[in-house]
Amino acid sequence: MSVLGNYEPKNVLGFFEEICGIPHGSHDTKKISDFLKKFAEDRNLECYQDELNNIIIIKEATTGYENSDPIILQGHMDMVCEKTPESTIDFKTDGLKLLIDGDWLTADGTTLGGDDGVAVAMCLAVLDSEELSHPRVEVILTVDEEVGLLGAEGIDVSMLKGKKFINIDSEEEGIFTTSCAGGVTTINTIPVTLEKAQGVVVSIKVDGLQGGHSGIEIDKERGNGNILMGRVLRELKKNAPFRIAELSGGTKDNAICKLTEAKIVIDKENVVKAAEVAAEMTEIYANEYRVTDPDVKVTCSVETEAGELEAADAVGTGKMITYLINTPNGIYHMSKDIDGLVETSLNLGALSFTDGVMKAMYAVRSSVGSRRDMLCGKLESLAEVLGGTTEYAGAYPGWEYKADSPLRDTCIAVFERMYGKAPRVEAIHAGLECGLFAGKIGKELDCVSIGPDMEWVHTPDERLSLSSTKRVWEFLVEVLKESK
Repeated sequence: MSVLGNYEPKNVLGFFEEICGIPHGSHDTKKISDFLKKFAEDRNLECYQDELNNIIIIKEATTGYENSDPIILQGHMDMVCEKTPESTIDFKTDGLKLLIDGDWLTADGTTLGGDDGVAVAMCLAVLDSEELSHPRVEVILTVDEEVGLLGAEGIDVSMLKGKKFINIDSEEEGIFTTSCAGGVTTINTIPVTLEKAQGVVVSIKVDGLQGGHSGIEIDKERGNGNILMGRVLRELKKNAPFRIAELSGGTKDNAICKLTEAKIVIDKENVVKAAEVAAEMTEIYANEYRVTDPDVKVTCSVETEAGELEAADAVGTGKMITYLINTPNGIYHMSKDIDGLVETSLNLGALSFTDGVMKAMYAVRSSVGSRRDMLCGKLESLAEVLGGTTEYAGAYPGWEYKADSPLRDTCIAVFERMYGKAPRVEAIHAGLECGLFAGKIGKELDCVSIGPDMEWVHTPDERLSLSSTKRVWEFLVEVLKESK
């Protein structure tokens, strides 16, 4: 039974609900790509599907717009798959369970995929309509944006004619994004010697954090579970010896880690000390993060009274603690050109220790290439001194501000007419695919990024405003109509 059937815009939300029923996490886009290909074939639209599963669909101009400049509409089809510990969903096979709370659309215990399913839905609504007026529309729907803009990096756009480009991957209505940071995924690997450790097996958790998008919300300085766990373990090590058997926190480099867990082996007489340290650090964090993460807590529980586990030896345990205490994380530089803009940052989004190897995965971002490289150098040096290595994946360029932008002028004029006020024109610290497409299409690419209100993207609390989606859709329709 449809959840969104009675909500406007019915065409957009109908397609969005259909998309939510198809698994489409990053690296798992074949089903959604085939769905989009069939959509185009059913409507006799020109369509291209590549080996990566990227899709390009072209619809010719409506009557009266034959001589107008084509417009490219672009978004990505993959979503970040995060869920609560209680959720039983299998993102590989199950659709999302949609819920409505007032004006907000959410998913039950999981990310919603509004980032960027809303772009896919709006593009399909444009392509499906027989009533809208528009120039030639060239729709690009990429894969694996959330794991390094991989689809945009590999796609062939030689068949396109458009130089005006509307990216629908921003998350605040009334803001036109006109430039963004570049970035790279950085992975440090630290080998650790294992040994059999006997004692009480204790689980330590850092939980109750809000998390968020490591580009959009890094400026809020929310707690990162991986970093906070490092402080907990160091404080415990000062008071009692133990061995780390397991360590895990987060799964995505571009999501601020909400929950980190450690399993340690400790002597029975020091179990009470572990509990005391957990209580002390909860109090410290509650004070430090009273505004950004008021529910943060550190918990300590006994799993096995007398056990034997394969765990890091004393040196290896020290290595991992040293790494977590000394790794850079968070904002590194603020822009001096644009007030309030984060220029350079990094986020330790995913941490693991299994089979004698600790891995730390970061999203490193900057609008200044040399400072991005500087942070990568810091991570390389830290790994090297601890006997580890560094590798990189998914590097993408920044998108530079264009002083002369007829498309931006059209968008501003339409917005002022519809909303009775001027929009905000901004740069963002998050990565967008616009930079890669500017490199492929040329410096003449005239690009604006828009989108409806979304909150808590990349987390199970993600939500999309229904009323904002309606207004942004109506705005997009008017921009297409004005592009004659």
